[in-house]
Amino acid sequence: MQHSVSIEYARCRGCTTCMKNCPTQAIRVRRGKATILTERCVDCGECIRCCPHKAIKARSDPFSCLEEFQYTVALPDPALYGQFQHLDEVGRVLDGLLELGFHAVYETAKGAELLSDYARKHPGDAAEKKLPVISSACPAALRLIRIRFPQLLEHITSTITPMELAAILARKKAVEETGLLPEQIGVFAIVPCSAQVTAAHSPDDLQQPVLDGAFSIRDLYLRLLSPMQKLDAPHTPSSAGKAGVRWAFCGGEASARGSSERFLAVDGMDSVIRILAAIEDDRVPDVDFVELCACTQGCVGGCLTVEDPFVATMRLRHLIRSLPDVACSYDDQVGDPAIVQADKELEFAPVYLLDPDRTVAMEKMSAIHDLERQLPGLLCGSCGAPSCHAFAEDVVMGRAQREDCIFQVRARMRAMTGPEDSDEYLPAPFRSKLGKVVPSDR
Repeated sequence: MQHSVSIEYARCRGCTTCMKNCPTQAIRVRRGKATILTERCVDCGECIRCCPHKAIKARSDPFSCLEEFQYTVALPDPALYGQFQHLDEVGRVLDGLLELGFHAVYETAKGAELLSDYARKHPGDAAEKKLPVISSACPAALRLIRIRFPQLLEHITSTITPMELAAILARKKAVEETGLLPEQIGVFAIVPCSAQVTAAHSPDDLQQPVLDGAFSIRDLYLRLLSPMQKLDAPHTPSSAGKAGVRWAFCGGEASARGSSERFLAVDGMDSVIRILAAIEDDRVPDVDFVELCACTQGCVGGCLTVEDPFVATMRLRHLIRSLPDVACSYDDQVGDPAIVQADKELEFAPVYLLDPDRTVAMEKMSAIHDLERQLPGLLCGSCGAPSCHAFAEDVVMGRAQREDCIFQVRARMRAMTGPEDSDEYLPAPFRSKLGKVVPSDR
């Protein structure tokens, strides 16, 4: 899998902020620079948000990709609409995208609305899953389950994401209207987060990607301002209703699906992990459906947006008042259940596996526990790992040395020089003896 999150090493100062905030412990700091254990990364974008030096970024496709196709279609995520002040009609954004060079626009919100209608009309699909049924809409949450909560894979809905459904239908429509071959048509999503950029190129639920690329909302925001301001009146009406646009903020999917009151809508990676752990332990038996959003407030809080998620949510709630409750029907637009179904089975990704040989893995696990008991347990991060357990694992797996822990170095220095001088070279917070107190001038 080619991840979209990357580190610009010239900017990185090895401050460990990203390492301490990564929910999957996928970041280490070695030789003064952060590194990503790519197999553990879920592209949630937490490191992008918290990096004080702007050294971590998400790579989206360059806008020049449009030149490779004879006909291009834009798939704007509904979170895009909440980025603009005083926006009165969705059509103004759609016209702005056409002014940028796209030949057509197909709203991701329409794909979301069609999936919602499918869920209402085919409740039997969800009935085949274990309760609570878990949404498959968030790529970051989906990959998190694959690597940390494999027992919950049987709970995930079998439908594709709104972005993928919109791409399939947009390409089909473009082929019918233009007569071009499918490969001559470029379908590009405009996405709010790094996880969707990765999913556009490496989907977890499809054998082959259905998109040709993805642009971040942040990259297109400034490009859109000028053409949108020049438009007198929008000419392209929105093809989605309230049900589809609501998917942009947390709780919108559950509401659009017509879920009962027995549902959870969870946002933020820490909360998502906590709820998944509770489901795994069977501590939420009275829930039927769970909507997971890795970003705060949902997609409007994605790391590739420009507006505060709470402000964007307010704007969307105001904007959808003029939209119909439902603008399209699954039976009229799709009709074939095979289109909305994933064709790739979700599988456990054993990224935390110590060794394929169980005996060797048990020996390594024992060595990790033995070393961890010798560590101070302060979670200081000075070793370049997010926890003492992670550091012990790094040592056993050959990713670090025992001397990377300053407390291990102190023990070695005491053995060599005696207890009197072994702490002098350490930073003040880690010295075991008190230094001299400098009297105050007051």
